[in-house]
Amino acid sequence: MKAVRLEAVGDISVRHVEVPEPGPDDLLVKVEACGICGTDRHLLHGDFPSTPPVTLGHEFCGIVVKAGSAVHAIKPGARITGDPNISCGRCPQCQSGRVNLCRNLRAIGIHRDGGFAEYVLVPQKQAFEIPLALDPIHGAFCEPLACCLHGIDGAGIRAGSSVAVLGGGVIGLLTVQLARLAGATTVILSTRQASKRLLAEEVGATATVDPTAGDVIEAISGPHGLVPGGVDVVIECAGVAETVKQSTRLAKAGGTVVILGVLPQGEKVEIEPFDILFRELRLQGSFINPFVHRRAADLVASGAIEIDRLISRRVTLDEAPAVIASPAPPGEVKVLVIPSSE
Repeated sequence: MKAVRLEAVGDISVRHVEVPEPGPDDLLVKVEACGICGTDRHLLHGDFPSTPPVTLGHEFCGIVVKAGSAVHAIKPGARITGDPNISCGRCPQCQSGRVNLCRNLRAIGIHRDGGFAEYVLVPQKQAFEIPLALDPIHGAFCEPLACCLHGIDGAGIRAGSSVAVLGGGVIGLLTVQLARLAGATTVILSTRQASKRLLAEEVGATATVDPTAGDVIEAISGPHGLVPGGVDVVIECAGVAETVKQSTRLAKAGGTVVILGVLPQGEKVEIEPFDILFRELRLQGSFINPFVHRRAADLVASGAIEIDRLISRRVTLDEAPAVIASPAPPGEVKVLVIPSSE
């Protein structure tokens, strides 16, 4: 079968590999769609830890074609979305319920072969069945939506909250929708690209800000801004040093800042601890998707999340390496890899 392989940092290509054979607890899944994530670009450039050689792709959906001898809950013919993050269940973090902080965490598409291939192996505990009537393209959005859900859960959004979302990529646009579903009445998205600002307003943002047009902090939290004094919650979704620096300045006194975007490992950002102390800000990270993948799959299946307008294009496995190796062009939100035309 064809697979998009990261052979080493900076070395990505399509290779022919053997179709994997499922172990007793595994499902062999024929991949229908797999999303290209910013993390895939970080992996290629060595900005995020991985274990090459490995097949990339951690946002996938597909049909079960073979089940291991110990698998009983999911049958061949079912459509599943895979939670790529495999915790050990034994370390102190797992034992305390912090499975996303597992000391032995392994991820499909990062540490073991993933969904940029015709077939992928998925442990049965990582598979979540979704309706056969659901567009498989939508199934590939369950993983990024789950990551956003974890961030929203930590943000503590209440009915009537004001929220600023920094970054207009797929994570930002999904977060806008989840913030509204969580009860926020004011959701402001900041991004440089006009097409993404328009899209944000179409999917639920009550206002958008162009950071190239002036001071974002003044525009949002200044005396004459959209929310004078600052918003209740800031969610950084861009994974850019500039927006991380802005985040604490946009929150009101007593507000919450959630860092959801992925910056390259080792990058530093200057912040002012006195400001965090004096205004008693809550600053937290949000890492992957502990115990929320089922909720994300149900949300996708319900139709409550707008997905179709977030899809920029579909590409083949042969086209995927060039897409991953290139910066996303202006206006692009999400690219889906479709392994087979069948």
